[in-house]
Amino acid sequence: MSRLDKVTVLGSGVLGGQIAWHSAFKGKTVTVYDISPDAIERCRGVHHRYAAVYRSEVGADDADIAATRKRLTYATDLAAAVAQADLVIEAVPEIPEVKTALYKEMAGLLPPDTLVATNSSTFLPRDFAPATGRPEKFCALHFSNNIWAMNFVEIMAHPDASPQTLTEVTEFAVEIGMLPIPLRKEQNGYVVNTWLVPFLNAAQTLVTNGIATPEDVDRTFLYTGARFGPLGMMDMIGMKTVFDVLSHWGQESGDAQMIANADYVKENFLDRGRLGVQTGKGYYDYPDPSYQRPGFLDVPDISAVPDLVSVFSPR
Repeated sequence: MSRLDKVTVLGSGVLGGQIAWHSAFKGKTVTVYDISPDAIERCRGVHHRYAAVYRSEVGADDADIAATRKRLTYATDLAAAVAQADLVIEAVPEIPEVKTALYKEMAGLLPPDTLVATNSSTFLPRDFAPATGRPEKFCALHFSNNIWAMNFVEIMAHPDASPQTLTEVTEFAVEIGMLPIPLRKEQNGYVVNTWLVPFLNAAQTLVTNGIATPEDVDRTFLYTGARFGPLGMMDMIGMKTVFDVLSHWGQESGDAQMIANADYVKENFLDRGRLGVQTGKGYYDYPDPSYQRPGFLDVPDISAVPDLVSVFSPR
């Protein structure tokens, strides 16, 4: 058993909220920290919805939910949030400057034995290790969205991470019901985002460039038996995270199409408050997205042919 019983999650967004709720459900004492009181209130509301999800999909009963809630606290004061933490999991926006500033602010507030992990989905732990002030006690611990069902976690070391840190963090992952995926070498994008980001970017390109509707892009993927397509995935990941990733790596690589895709996401979603599942609106409206409705993949009536043909661009 690990000694990591008191956990602080920095960031109450999509994944931060999930990590916090799930860790508490699995018996950890958890503090959720966010700089924004409004974000904390949104997280409380999302946790109320997770109670229903865990009842229906995980088999939780009323006692399980009550115990989970009892283990959760919420904070907007960083010093208080980390004062007793055995493990701090950083899940703030995927913006290097934001992460680095937070690590530097936190460095002098942590107890000596506290471990720190980043949930970064595309950056390397070595990018932030010096800023933590305890590089030997730092590594990457990357969760996947829908944590209760996609229960794997990617663990990445960096040159200064101690074997003890990696052992304890991996034990923690097992204790909260995660399948550990250890990376043998450092890799931007880890395992899942190495293939997922190009996949989502390709799907977004089809929409940005007017090649196909979001629904038709997702239809071509749902035929594989998946529960949702790439645009539905973006809604679940959250449009802010999608924008941050596409914008950063588009500029980093000089990829004009990726930058255009980031601009499309900003103009059509962020600027309109459509942040995905967390706000109930993204590419689809929730909790009843059209891709989950009967008939989404049905062959249309022949009377629909004129409408289908009308979308072809003239030569």
